[in-house]
Amino acid sequence: MGDPMKSVTEGSIPSRIIPATGETIPELGMGTWKSFDVPEGPARNPLRGILGRFSAAGGALIDTSPMYGRAESALGDLLPRMDPAKAPRNFLATKVWTEGREEGIRQMETSLRLMRRENVDLMQVHNLVDWESHVPVLREWKAAGRIRYWGLTHYRESAFADLERVAAAVRPDFLQFNYSIGDRDAEKRLLPFAAANGIAVLINRPFGEGQLFRRVRGKALPAWAEEAGCGSWSAVFLKFALSHPAVTCAIPATGNPDHFGENLGYLSGGVPGREQTAGWARLLDQI
Repeated sequence: MGDPMKSVTEGSIPSRIIPATGETIPELGMGTWKSFDVPEGPARNPLRGILGRFSAAGGALIDTSPMYGRAESALGDLLPRMDPAKAPRNFLATKVWTEGREEGIRQMETSLRLMRRENVDLMQVHNLVDWESHVPVLREWKAAGRIRYWGLTHYRESAFADLERVAAAVRPDFLQFNYSIGDRDAEKRLLPFAAANGIAVLINRPFGEGQLFRRVRGKALPAWAEEAGCGSWSAVFLKFALSHPAVTCAIPATGNPDHFGENLGYLSGGVPGREQTAGWARLLDQI
């Protein structure tokens, strides 16, 4: 298959609704775990390429965290260099990942400084760390206009029950958790819960942190994938994650511009309905 970017034009990533407000955001975002933990200088040049492709395709949501090393500072360095005439407005999401109200405030202020922002679109409590201290502050910051949305995150299935319990109590705007064709635990309760309660969903690890690619290494795309418009395994995995109606945005991470171009191949043929992708996991097991 040729370069997917050749068939991708600005604004081609479809958008989905944030239930809390009715605002829309593109359904494919960008994670920065490991991939943007890069020192200043030439080592960041590939990241400029990724951000350029992301913007050209109409991408907006970029997710980061203080936990991700130098990722916040890399974004603060690179995003101001983007041509505003060619790039859509970025939707920046980061997290608070510490204990204590005052320490949380200090960390969030540092994140804003590193990203060179006076405010941020989405602030999330990372892995529910001391959420009792941070949620009241996030509500205060939202009322003051320092953040537009707030949310809760976790990446382990063993914490999904706690994530649902806390979300039911505090009613965040967003939830972020892992979900993929190889890791479907969120289908049992979290995704239906988010849909029923009007909570936007960010999906991290739609590639199973690379495990899905290792699983299919050397295997040809089956006919059912090609019939769904998939020209690569990354398209299969992204179409599956995005086919769930509760999902607002998937945020795969990559430090390679070519890999990001391959991810955009999921656009070919659009995202199938859930009735078509529901059996893909079983079919994948058969190859």
